[in-house]
Amino acid sequence: MKSITSSDESGYNEVGDISSSSSIGSPIRSIFCLKEKADTKRIEEIEDCFILEFDPYEPLDVFNLSTNNNLIDGHPDGANDLFVIAEKGQVALRDYPHSRHACLNFPFHTTPHENYCKMCYCYVCDSAAPCKYWTEPEPAHCHASEHVEYWEFQKNLRRGNPPLMAYGRD
Repeated sequence: MKSITSSDESGYNEVGDISSSSSIGSPIRSIFCLKEKADTKRIEEIEDCFILEFDPYEPLDVFNLSTNNNLIDGHPDGANDLFVIAEKGQVALRDYPHSRHACLNFPFHTTPHENYCKMCYCYVCDSAAPCKYWTEPEPAHCHASEHVEYWEFQKNLRRGNPPLMAYGRD
């Protein structure tokens, strides 16, 4: 018995066994191996049995794809070594609640701190952004980060847990 595999331009492979015997009426026949989810309906109409090379219950989330319109020489920002064309699953600092300084939708060092996404919260108040002090008085809470000692001190004061040493003393 010899196993064969063939592929064509429609996106599926034909896999089957060929018997070396010349018996007529052999129950052995080809089985299709489907690679593209888009072809499922068409193949279901033709074949009773086929193999899927993908998980039919796991949808590809194309709504969260990032787009970059700053093309240089046909490549985003001139880089030509890596392209993200799809992503699968959740991203913690984008899809779940996160402090404003850790937001992936509005990177802290490249966007105005006043901007926030629907999952951002105030680092000092631990409440959904924007908080009461988001833009004023100065220094506004939108600028808060865990990497700045002043904001850590403010957060502890708000929680009622002042540190043993007052801020600014040695």
